[in-house]
Amino acid sequence: MFGFSKAQAIGFLIMVAAVAIGPFVLYPIFLMQVMCFALFAMGANLLMGSIGLLSLGQAAYFGMGGYVCGYLVQSYGFTPEVGIIAGGLTGAALGAVFGWLAIRRQTIYFAMITLALAQIVYFFAVQDTDFTGGENGIQGIPRSALFGHLSLNNDLAMYALVAVIFLAGVLFVHRVVHSPFGQVVKAIRENEPRAISLGYKSEHYKWIIFIIAAALAGVAGATKAMVMGIETLTDVGAAASGLVVLMVLLGGIGTIYGPILGALVVVAMQYYLSSFGAWVTVIQGAIFMACVLVFRRGVIGELAYRLKTPL
Repeated sequence: MFGFSKAQAIGFLIMVAAVAIGPFVLYPIFLMQVMCFALFAMGANLLMGSIGLLSLGQAAYFGMGGYVCGYLVQSYGFTPEVGIIAGGLTGAALGAVFGWLAIRRQTIYFAMITLALAQIVYFFAVQDTDFTGGENGIQGIPRSALFGHLSLNNDLAMYALVAVIFLAGVLFVHRVVHSPFGQVVKAIRENEPRAISLGYKSEHYKWIIFIIAAALAGVAGATKAMVMGIETLTDVGAAASGLVVLMVLLGGIGTIYGPILGALVVVAMQYYLSSFGAWVTVIQGAIFMACVLVFRRGVIGELAYRLKTPL
């Protein structure tokens, strides 16, 4: 099914079933946030798992996707699907520029460049009160109607849209990873000089993966802005970039379902541990350290290693 291994196909069917019954068991807004962050984490995982590059600036595309979507929907009355597409295109455009600047460096230098570029975007978001709203952000983003006819004001209707975007994102990422293009990217990660000697232009492949990851982050940010009805500096700050890296590491780098599980765990901790106040950060740190010690490849990564099958 869609090129899935047997274990991946079973996992996908279980996930589809969980997405279908989820809003009748848990709070739909919580589940929608999980799916948005999972899509965000899947993009970051393409960089970390497929090409071996750690980006500390993914929040730039996530946040700006949300800002563009919120601004177009609120100020110009665009429909939600146009706003979300515009958010994805914004992420891709930023990724094309920032990726072109960053991919010429490796390891910590690449990470520092992406962080610096993201801070430029954050500074812009703070200063530009006309577009981003500055410290107040964009508030009261209307969900309006999909295609101008299907109202999204009901949480279940909005949930259905987010679920479709999320599941389409999972299929898309799987297709990218297992396509001939994805195999070349994997070869570059494992032995770049050999891939270059075979005639592959490694920088071009890295750049394309960077743009895809940025586009997914833009779509995720735009979708989250529609769900929550607000876009703030939190989504474009360095903390959001660190959070998505944590999700990927927690679930398992290079796996399909790892970022999804990581997003579920991190968002669930934010929701259900909020009563602990400042201790939330300490508890999150303790849980993260425990997972790293017990699951050195991430939870899904360790499971895939034990089962000897890709997940």
